[in-house]
Amino acid sequence: MNVHFIAIGGAAMHNLALALYEKGYNVTGSDDEINEPSRSRLLKEGILPKEMGWYPEKITDNLDAIILGMHARADNPELLRAQELGLNVYSYPEYLYEQSKNKKRIVIGGSHGKTTITAMVLHVLRFANLDFDYMVGSQLDGFETMVRVTEAAAIIVLEGDEYLSSPIDRRPKFHLYHADIALLSGIAWDHINVFPTFDNYVEQFRIFVNQIPDKGVLVYCNEDSEVRKVCENTKNKLQKFPYTIPAHQIRDGITYLQTNFGEIELQIFGEHNLMNMEGARLICSQVGVGEEQFYKAIQSFTGAARRLELIARTNRAIVYKDFAHSPSKLKATTSAAKEQFANRKVIACMELHTFSSLNSEFLEQYKGSMDAADEAIVYFNPHTLEHKKLSALSIEQVRNAFARQDIKVYNVSADLKSYLENYPWGGEVLLLMSSGNFDGLNLNEFGKKIAGA
Repeated sequence: MNVHFIAIGGAAMHNLALALYEKGYNVTGSDDEINEPSRSRLLKEGILPKEMGWYPEKITDNLDAIILGMHARADNPELLRAQELGLNVYSYPEYLYEQSKNKKRIVIGGSHGKTTITAMVLHVLRFANLDFDYMVGSQLDGFETMVRVTEAAAIIVLEGDEYLSSPIDRRPKFHLYHADIALLSGIAWDHINVFPTFDNYVEQFRIFVNQIPDKGVLVYCNEDSEVRKVCENTKNKLQKFPYTIPAHQIRDGITYLQTNFGEIELQIFGEHNLMNMEGARLICSQVGVGEEQFYKAIQSFTGAARRLELIARTNRAIVYKDFAHSPSKLKATTSAAKEQFANRKVIACMELHTFSSLNSEFLEQYKGSMDAADEAIVYFNPHTLEHKKLSALSIEQVRNAFARQDIKVYNVSADLKSYLENYPWGGEVLLLMSSGNFDGLNLNEFGKKIAGA
């Protein structure tokens, strides 16, 4: 098979390219910019484009498939040439479906928690020595790539993102996977640039659930009223497994799970993660992993990258980084930290970075989302607003949106950095939360510096 990637350098795209190369496909690609770690990984396998840019002459009629990334535009010269030749052009999720048509497809969907739940499932299945394919949105310890596609594996586990599939395909990615077994973790309005109303957003999850065939399996979070509504109202004849927070105790900053097999010490924490774990357990049970085996495996799970990921822990400070940026994720992360470290001061620092979070109309959704923190800090960069062609925001607007008068709001990264570096640290917990990096801050190095590690 000859496969060409338009925008091969993306996190998801380059991982699929590596997976297909590993499968024995002839892989080529183009991009106008490729950063690390994509560059080094593609170079190592000999599939890094020799020159940056778009080259229509690379598109020939001997190509079996063109895979189009979101980074490319609809008028991309290579795409136009492929359309002119009548070649098969696939979005990333479409091609994953092509690779898994004959497998049992397990799709993990939801506004939040899907990366962590997918990571938990993969961790347990590997512990159980099962053969499986997968796609997950974060690099995981012990997994070479974020994608695996083989001929032999009978199942594939897919993280089901609700965002658009490609520049020429406006369908949500998770609609294209056609789940046999599905999980829905939560519904909280996001991506308002694509889904302008809450009901329009929820409708994408209704479609996802209604696609599951009769006798299929639906695992869902019973604590989320919107999820409950969507899952209970589907007309499909499905096996339904609702889940909630499992019994647990917190002692000395460690969470212990109460099970039929005794007390299990966990390396993760927070009610949202405990619910994620319960959802993962029900998914694993569908492919033959028993409770006892699941609990043995989950003890060694430390989390997905940037999902309450510990940077440093010293007597001076405990520092975590987290992908939290939407209101629901922010609330879950800050609440989890405060519950886990009830006797410590929790300082929550987040960056408004996404299109939704920087939109003045959406900003009001953040009301109360950082109330669990002892100290709340918000940062945004006015240049990011200009880049995204959004209206300017004032510090007062942000303060009012979070509805917390003692909140500290910064719009100069040097000022934020200076405040945290000069803080009189004495055992506090610091949460660094963003889908970005606070304008070029190396979070690992900065976190270690704060903790004196």
